[in-house]
Amino acid sequence: MNHLLLDIDGHCATVTLNRPDVRNAFNDEVIAELTQVFADLSVRTDLRCIVLAASGKAFCAGADLNWMRAMAGYSWDENRADAQKLADMLWTLDQCPLPIVGRIQGDCYAGGMGLAAVCDVLVASDNVTFCLSEARLGLLPATIAPYVVRAMGTQAARRYFTTAERFSAAQAHAMGMVHELCTLDTLDARVAGIVATLVANGPAAVRACKLLVRDVAGQPLTDALRTETARRIADIRASDEGREGVQSFLNKRQPAWLPAA
Repeated sequence: MNHLLLDIDGHCATVTLNRPDVRNAFNDEVIAELTQVFADLSVRTDLRCIVLAASGKAFCAGADLNWMRAMAGYSWDENRADAQKLADMLWTLDQCPLPIVGRIQGDCYAGGMGLAAVCDVLVASDNVTFCLSEARLGLLPATIAPYVVRAMGTQAARRYFTTAERFSAAQAHAMGMVHELCTLDTLDARVAGIVATLVANGPAAVRACKLLVRDVAGQPLTDALRTETARRIADIRASDEGREGVQSFLNKRQPAWLPAA
């Protein structure tokens, strides 16, 4: 990989955008690398979570200027193919069975907000500035919209999509997009705390919980949904991990997926 760093420490993988000279702006190469690395990590059974981070002072400033210059001359078909790659990359991250913890600092603009929005837990330093800047350029945040609207809520999206205003980490925290807000010097510790919590939980249960949220969000409370949720809890109760977790709790010992105390 030319634009990403990958570090695996125990049960956690950290993927770091590594183009600090351009504020980690992405281009077609970055999109391809992110798609591939998350596809590869998604099938690993030894991992329990992924941290998505960025080097330098900014998380991601959106699209690379040189890439934008090249796109300015694209035909409709070329623009369509290019946009599809971005949409597919975001889908790959969103569908990853492992929880993704976003570590956000500095600027998080445009497509960078799409990356932030697909994270399951978002930890941001209080110096972060968010912006959906596309409308300033006569464009729209189409490919990132499903994830950003889900993360920030419809009413907030109506404002910030159309105004292209900057907004602070505190504002993002108030609307529920950012889960943990901290100072820059405590950012790594906050992320590490979230990772430790995820790793301590049942590995299969964590994956099942992520899938459960995705499958029930926005669904009507029908007989079929009640039946399906009952089936899922029965399945995991009867699983080896579920039985081990309950027995370890009742016997006041560490579960088998953690090292013995």
